[in-house]
Formats: sequence, structure tokens, C-alpha cells
Amino acid sequence: MATTAASTIPPRRGDDTQRAAAPGSYYADLLRQVKAAGLLERRVGYYLTRIAVTGGFFVAAWIVFAVLGDSWWQLTVAASLAVIFTQIGFLGHDAGHRQIFRSKRANDLVGLVHGNLAIGLSYGWWVDKHNRHHAHPNQEDKDPDMDIGALAFTTRQARAKRGPLTRFIARHQRYLFFPLLLLEAVQLKVSSVQALTGRRLRHRAGETLMLALHAAGYLTAVLLVLSPLKAAAFIVVQQGLFGLYLGCSFAPNHKGMPVNATDDRTDFLRRQVLTARNVHGGWLVDFALGGLNYQIEHHLFPSMPRPNLRRAQPLVRSFCQQHDVSYCETTLLRSYAQALHHLHHVGQPLRATSAS
Repeated sequence: MATTAASTIPPRRGDDTQRAAAPGSYYADLLRQVKAAGLLERRVGYYLTRIAVTGGFFVAAWIVFAVLGDSWWQLTVAASLAVIFTQIGFLGHDAGHRQIFRSKRANDLVGLVHGNLAIGLSYGWWVDKHNRHHAHPNQEDKDPDMDIGALAFTTRQARAKRGPLTRFIARHQRYLFFPLLLLEAVQLKVSSVQALTGRRLRHRAGETLMLALHAAGYLTAVLLVLSPLKAAAFIVVQQGLFGLYLGCSFAPNHKGMPVNATDDRTDFLRRQVLTARNVHGGWLVDFALGGLNYQIEHHLFPSMPRPNLRRAQPLVRSFCQQHDVSYCETTLLRSYAQALHHLHHVGQPLRATSAS
């Protein structure tokens, strides 16, 4: 792993975009190496331990909540639950990629319990959205993660803003990005409910029941223990920090990396590697970002168990270097700086218009 603050392996000859449409990618060769190293084998013991530990913290936090009673100290519990909710979300993410078990049914059960029941987000809706992102990362009009109404990720999106509020946000999105993440959990819950009112979800009845049980349990506990003012503060802090943590975990992965046009025909390996960014920083970053800091390896092998991503990283990086494929990795803070710089850059046309 690179020791510099930011590391990108550039192509040694030619240009990736010129070679992108060449037939026959190198992905099959890389896949054979990864399989030979046993990196796609399931790590059930690891996941069962993590599920038990995370679930234990979840239960312990609610026990502390009950013991503390009607106290402003409950805001510390709210902050703790924001972290725990996000860690539970990471487990739901891994289940959605079938990283935990080979059985789809077993993974879906884990995802439904962790997503709908534990943290109040629709697992089925999220899996569909996330799979579309993996198929078309950073591709205009195809990657749903680039279709966020409040933000612009390309100059075309910025120019397309029509309302005064959305144009204001796009002009100043470098400064508003992190504050807006405080609303991320609310936005995800709204999208979850909207998805459940449609007919596309496979397990719509079960998901609706679990989501309703989560909402009833969460609100009942908060309103029974806390006075109305403290209850409101608890919910705002817990959900706000939950959204902030989620957003900060996903933002380093692709924001500020190359954006592909709608008709882009880049081969699979380059499409996944060139649009993703790895974040290094040791075990603490691995834990804080739920393994998403190995974004390149994750996009190349979505079903690879989380603990194997670190082991796969040197192999993938070396392979990309041998085949002239740019491989980007940097620190967490620099990844945020690059993302914010990109947001500021694409908002420039609106700032120029307002200044004229």
C-alpha cells in the first residue's frame, strides 16, 4: 500500500480512454488469480462474530437509554446509536452483495433484519438501487447515486437546475455538502416508504411489516422515556448523525473521480477501477468505513467478503500497474478534499451566471 498522502498509478503508455473499447478485458485473468488465492471464499465465522458484537452493542445502547431515563445525557446515546446504526447498515450492505452466505435466502434474511427492522431502511429498494450503481458507476443518467436532486455532479446537471433553491445549493455545494448529509437518513427513509407503496419490491409485505415494527418500536421507546422536547432532540441528533456518518462513508468512493458519458462503452475492469477511489489508513479506517475504503476491489468483486478486501488489494493494485490501468488511492481527508473540489468546479457555471 502506498505511503504517500495520495497515490495514483498513471498509464505508462497510451491513454485509458483510447484503449477502453478494446475487445477482451483483462478481468478474466484477474478473476482467476483472485479465485486461486481463495479470496472469494465465504468468511461465515467472521460475519457471525461481527453480527453478534454489533447486535450486542445495539441492545446495550437501548438498555442504557432505558436506564438513563428523561435526561439530556440521552444525546450521547443518540450519537452512539448513530454509529451503531451505520455499522448495522454495513452488514446489510454486505448481505445485499451476498458476501456473508452463499444462499440468497440467508443473505436476504440478514439484510431484511438489519435494514428494515433494525435501522428502518428498505433493504429491497436499496439493493436494487445499489446494483444499478455497481453496473454503471459514475455514469450519467444510469448511476442512481449521481441522481441526487439537491446536488450537481456534472456541469450539465448544474446548468439543468431551475429552482432558485436548487441553483443556490449547486452554486455553493462545496460548503453545503456535509450539512446536507445530516438529512441523508431522512431522505433514505422517505425513499424506502415510497418504494414500499409501489409494486416492484419482491418481499413488499414482509418489508412493510418490518419497517412498521421498527418505526413503532423506535418512536414508542423514545416517546415513553423522554419528554417531548428531549424526544425531538434525540431523534434529530440520532438520525442526523446517522445520515452524516453514512454519507461520509460513501462519499470518498466515487465523488470527484472521472464521470462517464451515458453512451460510454468502457470495458468492465476499467469502468470499475477508473471511477473508484481507495482510502488507506489502517484498521481504524477499515472499521470506520466498513471495508468500503477498498472500493476498487469491492467494485471488481462485489461478493468478496469484507475481510478479504485488504488481502486482495496488493494483488489488484499490482495487476492494474502491469496492465497500465490507473489505480487511485489516497487518505480519507484528501478524498473529501477531492470530492469537494469537484463539487465546487461543476458549480462554476452557475456562479458565473449569478455574478454577471
